[in-house]
Amino acid sequence: MQFQVISPILGILLLLFSTSSLPPMLVALIYQEQEITIFIYTFLLTLSLGILLWFPFRNIKDELRNREGFLVTALFWIVLGSVGSLPFLFMESPSLSITDALFESMSGLTTTGATILTNIEDLPRSILFYRQQLQWLGGMGIVVLAVAILPMLGIGGMQLYRTETPGPVKDSKLTPRITETAKALWFLYLFLTAACALAYWLAGMNLFDAICHSFSTIAIGGFSTYDGSMGAFNSPLIISVAIFFMVVAGFNFALHFTAWRYKSLSHYFQDPEVKWFLGILGVVGAITVATLYFSDTYSLTKSFRYGLFEVVSVATTTGYTSSSSFSSWPMFLPFLLFFTSFIGGCAGSTAGGMKVIRVALIAKQGVRELRRLVHPNAIFTIKLGGRPISPRVGEAVWGFFATYILVFVLLFLVLLGTGLDFVTAFSTIASCLNNLGPALGEAAASYQTLPDSAKWVLSFAMLLGRLEIFTLLVLFTPTFWRY
Repeated sequence: MQFQVISPILGILLLLFSTSSLPPMLVALIYQEQEITIFIYTFLLTLSLGILLWFPFRNIKDELRNREGFLVTALFWIVLGSVGSLPFLFMESPSLSITDALFESMSGLTTTGATILTNIEDLPRSILFYRQQLQWLGGMGIVVLAVAILPMLGIGGMQLYRTETPGPVKDSKLTPRITETAKALWFLYLFLTAACALAYWLAGMNLFDAICHSFSTIAIGGFSTYDGSMGAFNSPLIISVAIFFMVVAGFNFALHFTAWRYKSLSHYFQDPEVKWFLGILGVVGAITVATLYFSDTYSLTKSFRYGLFEVVSVATTTGYTSSSSFSSWPMFLPFLLFFTSFIGGCAGSTAGGMKVIRVALIAKQGVRELRRLVHPNAIFTIKLGGRPISPRVGEAVWGFFATYILVFVLLFLVLLGTGLDFVTAFSTIASCLNNLGPALGEAAASYQTLPDSAKWVLSFAMLLGRLEIFTLLVLFTPTFWRY
């Protein structure tokens, strides 16, 4: 393991992240808040740590191998989650413990949206902005931003890109060079964020709330500047804007890139994963709306508005809530939505979950096995979008699915061991592993009352979900260290 290569890369990434203290510092200055000192201290500490890691090994230009790429990615998210907790630790009111501060930071960075804070609207504007910004940075991944700069320093970035980008197919690049790929992704990300902020502002939000909610919408994060989340605005138009941009952010960003390059929308309707994604939203949405209406929970109009909004919010793993928490909805709906979050959004999006394309392939393989029972000697080829899928991809998908469920069950049992009840343990681990946010039971309002041991387990689950299990689990295998 080339630690002399890993150290300067971590240093550079921390130097980049130190600049994230500057925007909330400006917000504190505009609103004349004393929290400006918090972000000054955070900036100086993060900058100093970055220099300490980078300076001693700054002249080493060895190539970054795949193994170091996995380690750098995991270490950076752990280090970044720790450094990102500093503003929460420095806050005077509310005063947070190390566990709570780290939980809030990891939740923001991994775009989970689970929070231990209450009375959120009473927090200083600079802290509110910082929470939203954490999700925005984590949405696309600050590592992807960094690979646009690392090649200029003589360090290849493809290894980092492959371990960071979510989805089952990670070797395809939007442009011939990884630097251009990272720039293209961030250009699209910035454009969608600006468009979302403008739409929220025109729909009735003030400028501050519009910018903050655009961060968490495009990042599919779910943090809000109000305890009531989107329900605090009580606006059907704002709800509609949120639904549209959550769906857009749930698409593969490669599709957005293609639309931008060729000035055409036709490929959206031809992509098989998009068809599955919209189909799942449509079916679950119809069930939810019908259940809410026929159980006399809402009128038909409100059932459609709130039901569709919550389905899109949970299915894309955003985690916004509308009129009330879906935990209070009747019958099976809360659990239906939680199981939908396991599917998540499309590969290559900012969503969590297992990704639609994996679920589609698993479903197709299941149908193939049923057909083999009837015709045992026949040869059936699995196709997606008219293209045959290689057995190797099928094996990888099943391996990921099995590992994902196994990790969920193990962490669920660990949470039960911390003293949580069944519903709280199930919903919190599902929410954090899928990077969703909202939960049921004791954590329906916030995660504040959970024991510290449970918060550490859930923080680990958030990281597992953000890095799609294998990127982190591979570090625990003896083979990785013997290689």
